[in-house]
Amino acid sequence: MNRPIARVFALIVALFALLIAFASRWTVFEASALRSNPLDRRPLILQERIARGSILAADGAVLARSVRNREGFYERSYPFGSLFATPVGYAFTDLGETGIERYRNGQLNGQTGTTIQSFLNALQGKEPEGDTVVTTLDVHAQQVAAEALRGYRGAVVAIEPQTGAVRVMASSPSFDPNALRSSEGYSRIAAESGSPLVDRAVQFGYAPGSTFKVVTATAAFSSGLFTPSSMLSGRNGIPISGVPMHNDNNESFGEVTLTKALALSIDTVWAQVAVRVGKALMAKYMARYGFDAKPHIELPAEELSASGEYYEEHLLPVTSPLVDVGRMGIGQDKLKVTPLQMAEVAAAVANHGTLMVPRLTERVLSSEGATIERIRPEVQSHVMSASTAEQITEMMEAVVREGTGVPAQIPGVQVAGKTGTAETQFGSATNNAWFIAFAPARAPRAAVAVTVERVPGYGATYAAPVAKRVLESLIG
Repeated sequence: MNRPIARVFALIVALFALLIAFASRWTVFEASALRSNPLDRRPLILQERIARGSILAADGAVLARSVRNREGFYERSYPFGSLFATPVGYAFTDLGETGIERYRNGQLNGQTGTTIQSFLNALQGKEPEGDTVVTTLDVHAQQVAAEALRGYRGAVVAIEPQTGAVRVMASSPSFDPNALRSSEGYSRIAAESGSPLVDRAVQFGYAPGSTFKVVTATAAFSSGLFTPSSMLSGRNGIPISGVPMHNDNNESFGEVTLTKALALSIDTVWAQVAVRVGKALMAKYMARYGFDAKPHIELPAEELSASGEYYEEHLLPVTSPLVDVGRMGIGQDKLKVTPLQMAEVAAAVANHGTLMVPRLTERVLSSEGATIERIRPEVQSHVMSASTAEQITEMMEAVVREGTGVPAQIPGVQVAGKTGTAETQFGSATNNAWFIAFAPARAPRAAVAVTVERVPGYGATYAAPVAKRVLESLIG
């Protein structure tokens, strides 16, 4: 073979190799990435021809399924209507997917393999069929939470402390995803008051009020600067960052222990603690709890908000000069937190100081019913020592036994909790009411966070009774 012909041959071989490489990249090696690209509408059209897998509750109840319409195409159906709308999400050709529907889209559509696998299945005459996702969600407890929130704006999140399994994720007001099959339905729901399409459990956030004092206590005790029996003045009007701070109803106290200060939720005491602890240590323990980052949960990242200090809609480092650490330490200043984050705070204390990754999926089943993936519990961080968690548990027990959390008492069950009331000044309804808790306090089976927006009262009045009902439904 002469040289010119050899060069041409080599060029043709090289071009052919490049063709194979680029074709393989998109059809084999990066097929899943291509399918998950939100600009690619083909998977949405394809799902009309695929029996998309079901999404089930922990007890096997069907939360989402595909049904064939008169034209022979599949469309999504949600048997529980609005009850699981925010965590499960929706999947429609014209709208795309949200929630678990989006996060587990590849498995639900049966497209976790490569194009080669799909080709081989076609040769064998196998109809495309999606996998089934079994969630950790509890139908009865979710119903209890939704009923307790009826008529209010707010959210409830309940977690199993030892495993991170999310048992309840409720947002109010909610919406019926079945109504989203038409563009008119989506427009109508989007225009409704209360922003029902917003998942208040994981998006945007609220000032947590005094529930955040649990985080402040964690930093205070872990650092060795304070103990539950440390004494501080609860006098009204103590200057914090140069500005007098006032307790609720301007009530003034003498020297009190931190245990009593938590039970009675004395702001001036905990603001002094936060100032003494300082921004650096507060930032350290907040990060261990998961603040300043989006939560590690099986939902699309763009549907999640990080909890922390915000300035002009941007997350602010706790060490910033703009942060008033004293007021942050009592859950005010610029804090915006989600109910999921505060449920994680309660769950970490309940689990002897270890925070588990919150998870919504228990396992994934093939179309034949075989388990092809099981989501194992995973440690997210060791927030504090077991001894510190024990100290905080005892203090939270006192809150419910004889402090502001008395409305959360469950006969025969010791509840550990903390109330919170954040002033928002919306007309006559001025507060966001909070309550975080776990029970039974010495052998916790559930940790919960509740927030109720824009109410003319306290966390003890509005949020604690909701938490009580949800805990009762989960622990029997």
